[in-house]
Amino acid sequence: MTTLDTYRLLGRSGLRVSPLSLGTMTFGTDWGWGSDKDESRRIFDTYVERGGNFIDTASQYTNGTAETLVGEFAAGRREQLVLATKYSMARRQGDPNSGGNHRKSMVNSVESSLRRLGTDHIDLLYLHAWDFTTPVEEILRGLDDLVRAGKVLYAGISDTPAWQVSRMQAIADLRGWSPLVALQIEYSLIERTGERDLIPMARELGLGVIPWSPLGSGVLTGKYTRADLTHEVSADPTGTRKNVAAANGALTERSLGIADVVKGVAQELGTTPSQVALAWTLLEPGVTAPIVGARTLAQLQDNLGALDVRFTDAQRATLSEASEVDLGFPHEFLRRPMARGVITGGVTVELPSRHA
Repeated sequence: MTTLDTYRLLGRSGLRVSPLSLGTMTFGTDWGWGSDKDESRRIFDTYVERGGNFIDTASQYTNGTAETLVGEFAAGRREQLVLATKYSMARRQGDPNSGGNHRKSMVNSVESSLRRLGTDHIDLLYLHAWDFTTPVEEILRGLDDLVRAGKVLYAGISDTPAWQVSRMQAIADLRGWSPLVALQIEYSLIERTGERDLIPMARELGLGVIPWSPLGSGVLTGKYTRADLTHEVSADPTGTRKNVAAANGALTERSLGIADVVKGVAQELGTTPSQVALAWTLLEPGVTAPIVGARTLAQLQDNLGALDVRFTDAQRATLSEASEVDLGFPHEFLRRPMARGVITGGVTVELPSRHA
C-alpha cells in the first residue's frame, strides 16, 4: 500500500519527497475562498503526522499569508520538511521589477520568502511562470548563485514551454550550474496536453513532474454542473473558487463530460471522484507528486485516500478514452504506418506507449 511516507526521489536528485505534495494556495482568507489559520494548521498537521514532507507554496499565495502560515506551522520540525516555494509573481502593483524572472525579482523574492518562512534556506525554488523576456543565462546563473550561497538547495521550473526548459537544462549541464530537478505543470484528466512534450522532456532530462490542479480546479470532484457554464469570468484570483475554475479554462462542457466519467468509475470502486482523479495522475511514470490543495481537513483526508485506489484495466481505458488529447505534429505523424514504414524499411519496430 502506498502511503505519504512511501517516499520518491525528486527527478535526478537524491531528495526524498512524499507521493502527494501539500499545496498551500488555500492557506489564508485574503482571496476570499481560503482556509483560516486554525483550519490551515489542522490541514498542515494532519498531512505531516501521516508522513507527508513535501510542502508547496509561493511568494504571493494569498498575498504572502500562505508563506507566513507555513513558516509558523513548520517551526520545530523544519529539518524534516521539504519546503518548496516560487518566485515570479509581482509583489507590488505598478512596480515593473517586483515580478518577473530576472535576477532582481528572484533575489528580492527569495529574501522575502525566507523572512516569511522563518528559515535560512529554501529546499526547492521554482521559477513560477515564464515571462518571455529574461535571458535564460541570467535565470540559471541567478539560481546557481543562490544555491552556492546556501539560500536555495534545489532549483525547479513551472509553467514554461518545453523547448525553453530543455534548452536551460542543457546550458546548466554544459556550464556546471545547478540543474533543474522539478517541473511543475497543470496536469489532470481535463488537461493532458503536457503529454505532448513537457512530460516526455522531463523524464528524459531528469525533472520530476509535479502536477498542479490535478482535480481540474475542482471540476473533477463533480461539484459543478452545466448550469455553472454561464459563470462570468474575472482574471482576479479573489472571489470564489468557481471563478478560478472558469478563469483557468477548466469549467467547460468537455470538462464536465470527463467529470461524469470520473464519477461513474468512482461509483464502481466505491470511492470518491476526487480520489479517482488524483489516483489517475499517479499512473503517469513521469509524475513524482501531484499537489493537493485542500480548503478543509475533510477535503485533505478525502484526497489522501487516492493513495489506496487501484484501477482495473477497463477502468483505466475508460478514463483514458474520455480524456485523451491529440498529440499533434510531429508525434501523431511519426506513429502513422506510412511514416513508420519509410523510417524502418518495412520492418516492424514496437514503439513505447505514451505512458511508458
